[in-house]
Amino acid sequence: MSDALLSHPFMSQSALEACRDDDLVASMLAFELALARVQEGVGALPAGSAGRMAAALEHHNFDTAAIARGIASGGNAAIPFVKAGRAALPDELKACWHQGATSQDVVDSALMHLLTPRLASLDGLLERCRNAVLALMRDHEQTPMVGRTLMQQALPMTFGVKAAQWGIGLERARRRLGDIAAEGLPVQFGGAVGVHSGWGEQGLELMQALAEELGLSCPVLPWHTDRQPIHALQTALDAVAGALESLALDVALLTQTEVGEVSEPSAPGMGESSSMPHKRNPVRCALIRGASRRVHGHTTVIIGAVAQPLERGLGEWHAEWAPLSESVLLVEGALEQAATLLEGLEVHPERMAANLALTGGAIMAEPVARLLTPHLGSDRAKALAAEAAETARRQGRPYHEVLHEAPRLPPDISVEQLKAATDPALYIGSSRQQVSKAREWLEQR
Repeated sequence: MSDALLSHPFMSQSALEACRDDDLVASMLAFELALARVQEGVGALPAGSAGRMAAALEHHNFDTAAIARGIASGGNAAIPFVKAGRAALPDELKACWHQGATSQDVVDSALMHLLTPRLASLDGLLERCRNAVLALMRDHEQTPMVGRTLMQQALPMTFGVKAAQWGIGLERARRRLGDIAAEGLPVQFGGAVGVHSGWGEQGLELMQALAEELGLSCPVLPWHTDRQPIHALQTALDAVAGALESLALDVALLTQTEVGEVSEPSAPGMGESSSMPHKRNPVRCALIRGASRRVHGHTTVIIGAVAQPLERGLGEWHAEWAPLSESVLLVEGALEQAATLLEGLEVHPERMAANLALTGGAIMAEPVARLLTPHLGSDRAKALAAEAAETARRQGRPYHEVLHEAPRLPPDISVEQLKAATDPALYIGSSRQQVSKAREWLEQR
């Protein structure tokens, strides 16, 4: 199956370049060499052996294809990698290689090492999204638009509030992911059954030193079948994906030809159809939603694998690798699209105004009924408001004019009162206050 045509376009291309097979091998090598350094540091390896191992292996051309073939017999990439590394070492250093570690130590630590830089990239992209949303909120704090429920026109709101909701969803997810990044992804080192067999009291000391060498956090205990670190990372990624999907769905719906309230940023060839030259498809939204859906699917795999047996998972651990690593690349790709989308989003206030008037004023029937209720009672007020709205729609006339001509209109209701009651811009509830409150929260670091 062609990943380049079917999978990779939904991912971050820069992240893909940083997470190739060779990069995972480099992270496995970083683990092994760091382990040798800390073991040499406590006198468990001869002086200078870690440096000699690094000299022999740091520029060694590991055959990733051969390592991949070796997974079929060993069940994970660490086993053929460790064999290849040992074979490339001088005889006097072979015994120093991979001491006290197990394959899960290598794979889990390498994945955490490989993905750590991606968390900083994700945070940077989420900051771009936040800044773009803040600009939309500022520019459209008072831009009235239709609020829709169950896909139908409901009551007025402002576009600033809609942007604020996008921003809050993304920022909540950013802070959740940021907590994980601040704590640091954990090193894995416990040996065969997670108790540092053969190392005694030195085991926990080595684990701490190894974490520092690799720039990872040190867990309380080895976490071979405690998959909470993976669960926490994956669900945080899924939260970002969920916020992105909500944004993309809203934008896609608002770009529809019949709605036309926003447009994706224009770019040569972007959004073109293979057969219909007039179309401007919301392609960025499609890419975001496609990536997000895949992340949701991957999350179900991770959640399903969280309970693992005894001291090593039998298939559950193995099932995590691709979903976790692909989710990071998919979220980063979706965030790149979202940042570009939000920074260049074309907002059309004139279309928002036209859609507010589309029903001939019926969207304002509720405030009209509230104005009339003290004079006519609730049922008669609602009936008059609805009848006038339908007449305004059919005749294409302003709602307040039709109301003013209604025979049952109380004589003490002025045309100015009717204009105010039928002006969507005057019936936006707490929209402005919500934008202000959201801005204050979003600007907190």
